[in-house]
Amino acid sequence: MKKILIADDEPNLVAALKFNFEKEGFGVITATDGEGALNSVRQYTPDLLVLDLMLPRLNGLEVCRIVRRESSLPIIMLTAKTDEVDRVLGLEVGADDYVTKPFSVKELTARVRAQLRRASEFPIQVAEVLTAGEIQLDAGKRQVTRKGEALALRPKEFELLRVLMRNRGRVLSRNQLLEAVWGYAAYGQTRTVDVHVGRVREHIEPNPANPSHIITVRGVGYRFV
Repeated sequence: MKKILIADDEPNLVAALKFNFEKEGFGVITATDGEGALNSVRQYTPDLLVLDLMLPRLNGLEVCRIVRRESSLPIIMLTAKTDEVDRVLGLEVGADDYVTKPFSVKELTARVRAQLRRASEFPIQVAEVLTAGEIQLDAGKRQVTRKGEALALRPKEFELLRVLMRNRGRVLSRNQLLEAVWGYAAYGQTRTVDVHVGRVREHIEPNPANPSHIITVRGVGYRFV
């Protein structure tokens, strides 16, 4: 049974989500503030976190930042805000998906299943260390270094590089990378992959204009060598 942690301070919403998720066969854990959410992540190791942005004691963005430093747990953010800046910020600090209130419980359930499927199809060992020439990626520390110097990759850039390095030599299509790194919410937005590949190249390639690690396979996607 997959375990879902719901972190939200609206009792009626939490009760409704708990009822529906349990009906769908999930185990459910709940938290009403940010500190409780962090403690529950560490204590119960859920398979997915549904996280409200506006939590008391510690807001959802801070919870997301801390959780993302410690694990690759799928995170779906909930918020009443509709500003695009909030959505982008949530995704940049490591959220995998973003749902604006009010929302359909059926849609949220579909997104939960999509994220769980992605996590199952692209399993990641937290303690793994991947090395390619001068580049080293330490998943446990969530750190990438080049010639021993730490690189300031954003969460999605880190995940993208990790997927590519774990599948070195294999051509991954843009849609495969979207599913592996962004999941359901970003599916079909192939330009997102190209932009992030460009950013990763700026960090790891001696000459980003003539990359030697992340190779473009025209009309298909990318291969890490």
